Amino acid sequence: MRKIQLEPIFVESKMPVDLMFGRPVGVRHRRIIAFGAVFFSLLAFSVSAIAQSHDRTRQSRLELRSSDTRLVQSFNWARQQAMAYVFDGDPVGPWYEAALPGRRAFCMRDVAHQVAGAQALGLSKYTHNMLRRFAENISASKDWCSYWEINYLNQPAPIDFKSDTEFWYNLPANFDILDACYRMYLWTGDRSYIEDPVFMNFYDRTVKDYVSRWDLDVDRIMARSNPGQTPPFFRGDPSYEESRRDMVLGVDLLATQYVGYRSYATIQAIRGDHDSAHLYLESASDVKGLINRAWWNPAEGYFFSFLDKDHHFQGHAGADLLYRDVTEEGPKTQGALDTLLEKMRSEPASEVEAESHYAEILYRYGKPEPAYGEILDLTRPGRERQEYPEVSYSVIEAIVNGLMGVDVEPDVPIKDLVQGKPFETFVRTLPQLTGKTTWAELRNLPIGEGAITVRHYGEIRTTLINHEKTDLNWEAAFPGSFATLVVNGKSAEAHTEFRHLGHAVTWVKIKVKPGASACVEVPEQK
Repeated sequence: MRKIQLEPIFVESKMPVDLMFGRPVGVRHRRIIAFGAVFFSLLAFSVSAIAQSHDRTRQSRLELRSSDTRLVQSFNWARQQAMAYVFDGDPVGPWYEAALPGRRAFCMRDVAHQVAGAQALGLSKYTHNMLRRFAENISASKDWCSYWEINYLNQPAPIDFKSDTEFWYNLPANFDILDACYRMYLWTGDRSYIEDPVFMNFYDRTVKDYVSRWDLDVDRIMARSNPGQTPPFFRGDPSYEESRRDMVLGVDLLATQYVGYRSYATIQAIRGDHDSAHLYLESASDVKGLINRAWWNPAEGYFFSFLDKDHHFQGHAGADLLYRDVTEEGPKTQGALDTLLEKMRSEPASEVEAESHYAEILYRYGKPEPAYGEILDLTRPGRERQEYPEVSYSVIEAIVNGLMGVDVEPDVPIKDLVQGKPFETFVRTLPQLTGKTTWAELRNLPIGEGAITVRHYGEIRTTLINHEKTDLNWEAAFPGSFATLVVNGKSAEAHTEFRHLGHAVTWVKIKVKPGASACVEVPEQK
């Protein structure tokens, strides 16, 4: 039976709650639930736990082995915690918790961030079901929104929804879910993500009707007035930042729109609709240009974070832009990174929603030392609010996609996809181990219909085992610039490129047969 914590339950609410209607009415804060609410919450949770107690198959095969015992402890804690939030047998279908603890629900923002960690844990069918639930509930009556938060009963969570005209909704959500679907298509190879009419309707409605309804076209978005706000629900919040009511546009909405357009363009290119692909790749470029032109403060060297009701720029932005890779290289990327690092020094420990993104961002931009520190901080015993589901899933993602550097991507640039060039997916590895980690091995990482094992020795040697039934395309990359790399004991010409902030990365691409292993390493330096 699932262990139930009989400790005081802290439930994060976006806003203080009007108990009559279950509606948010103020700013984000933490509340201790009254005894009666705790009793009924525990009772409902206990019933579900008992119903599922016979299911012992819900275990992840993902393993991490390493010389670094602290890293292994962090991974094991995150894996156990994340799997404790996985459920079967409820009306909504297979799902995992991705919302404020105690709601027994999943919300769009959290799901979009948790899918990578969930995929690594072997939860692809759960993720697919949850994403499809969001897709199937988009509707004209809700102005082309879906349900922001869906509970285990397959109903909109009552605290966020009263009717099709009174509900909570953060406008970045549709774009975030669209992008999450595309990423899961790459990792799983499940073509329903690009063929199922339910998903395609959600994508099409999002980039067309949703954009039109909420004044999100790039030539109108800066003049929008935020027409959807009907307190206390704020249907159409133009940002994930929920503490301000004087906002008409957050830069995070633009950044999420950018990745949504890019993912939609790629999906259409794969489907053979190259006209739509070209159009929305251009739209993504327009959004990126707007961010880097209008939202950059050249005098102070930072990006603004939101536009207030008087259309004045306010705040500093960093993580939102870096997470979605929308800043121009050079001073603008550096400015966003400086903003993030400064925020990390002063941010309250309770703000785990934001902090859960930091490690993966820092790895992406070549900062493994602070990224490693973030993993240890989020997983240390007694860490405030580490029970928030997003924390454990994000730690798994940071280790898999960041520290181990494993990702799945098309083998041609998006601009070539849009022009109709055929492609295959490949697995990239890029070790980002610090001096605290001599070696690390990730076992049974799901890719497509199979799995891989990846072992890094520092940042100089990587071994990959292909457990799939087909050939696997592998890009073995290493930090630094080298003319050659050693592939299975033989010298091979390598390719060097400069990624974010001028960090050099050298790589080779090889095929790994089913059941075979391969080793790539940096040549011994004289």
